[in-house]
Amino acid sequence: MRSGEQDLRAGLKALQLDLNDHQVGQLLDYLDLIAKWTKVYNLTAVRDPAEMMTHHLLDSLAAIAPLRRHLQQSGLGQGASLLDVGSGAGLPGVVIAVCCPAVAVTCVDTVAKKAAFIKQAALALKLPNLTGLHARVETIDQPFDVICSRAFASLADFTQWSAGALAPRGVWMAMKGKHPDDEIAALPATVEVFHVEQLTVPGLAAERCLLWLRPKTAA
Repeated sequence: MRSGEQDLRAGLKALQLDLNDHQVGQLLDYLDLIAKWTKVYNLTAVRDPAEMMTHHLLDSLAAIAPLRRHLQQSGLGQGASLLDVGSGAGLPGVVIAVCCPAVAVTCVDTVAKKAAFIKQAALALKLPNLTGLHARVETIDQPFDVICSRAFASLADFTQWSAGALAPRGVWMAMKGKHPDDEIAALPATVEVFHVEQLTVPGLAAERCLLWLRPKTAA
């Protein structure tokens, strides 16, 4: 068994996530790739393999089941598009691309090296549904069904900066730590939080939640 595989499989079981052996291998290869690149490009502050497993991989995997549910309920099972904003090393974008092969994932970052890493990950992990983009999110006008971020910016900034890239019936999915009451209160009247889910990350004794937002329609 590969290094980290036992912890990953235990985490997947705890999250009730069903991935095949190929996907498990891709996720382990992805962690190896982050570790390799971080030595040179400082992709992430977390360097300990065990911490990378919990803080990066399992933390991102905790959002997969809610995302799959949303896509199914919205009738977006096939051909859905997702934009991961401020993606950094591709968390959660690359993880979503591995776990949801039918979703076209674009990871955008303003740092060229991080966008280059995503492109390399797409090639190395053989993920035709993954694209790395070096740009400011404000400049994107291609429509996406889901726009996600993980510990990126305040909810107000996140939704404002990426509003031009949201498809007509699209939603925002924001991964946060503690329930961000202040950020929700600071949202403009044009945006509403329509669902909040508490996430439990295996091996991580910290609060995590997932917020779903959408533009408020005029009554």
